[in-house]
Amino acid sequence: MIYHRLHSNDNRKVEFSTETMKRIRELILHYPENHQKSALLPVLHMAQEELGGFLSADVMDYVAELLDIRPIEVYEVATFYSMFNLDPVGKFTIDICQTGPCAICGGEEIMEYVKKKLNIELGETTSDGLFTLQGVECLGACGSAPVLQVNTEFHEFLTPEKIDALLDDLRELSKKNNDSKSRWVEKFF
Repeated sequence: MIYHRLHSNDNRKVEFSTETMKRIRELILHYPENHQKSALLPVLHMAQEELGGFLSADVMDYVAELLDIRPIEVYEVATFYSMFNLDPVGKFTIDICQTGPCAICGGEEIMEYVKKKLNIELGETTSDGLFTLQGVECLGACGSAPVLQVNTEFHEFLTPEKIDALLDDLRELSKKNNDSKSRWVEKFF
């Protein structure tokens, strides 16, 4: 289970890039007038990716201002979904499903294997800043259990061998610094 902790507002200046602001304006146009709140989920994903990898109170307040909604409306959404991070995380967030179907199919063993392999516990980040491990509720892929999600990419029918290959691939990817396919913003446009 993920427990979020809101960070205190440190009053730092937060601002999207010109390109992201253009995308947000385009996104808002997809919704009826005065219903820009409907863009909240994708805007939070963009904010998390562009503004530090997690949603601080400053970032959430900025999003509220952009969408002309109250900050509490942003906080409610950000704290409800496990896909939003309220604490700093590694480059790759590994979310392992902890629900019944995955557990029956070996999900608990996969969780223990990943913890041992990375030498971290749930909610922790590796010392190199690459991986954060989280347990999450259903990822909606019960038929291909056990499953995990790394940033935006799903991995199914997990085995220790698949975990080894995945971690090796992610380490290589981090060296190339080319992870655009695993960014939410790429999925919206």
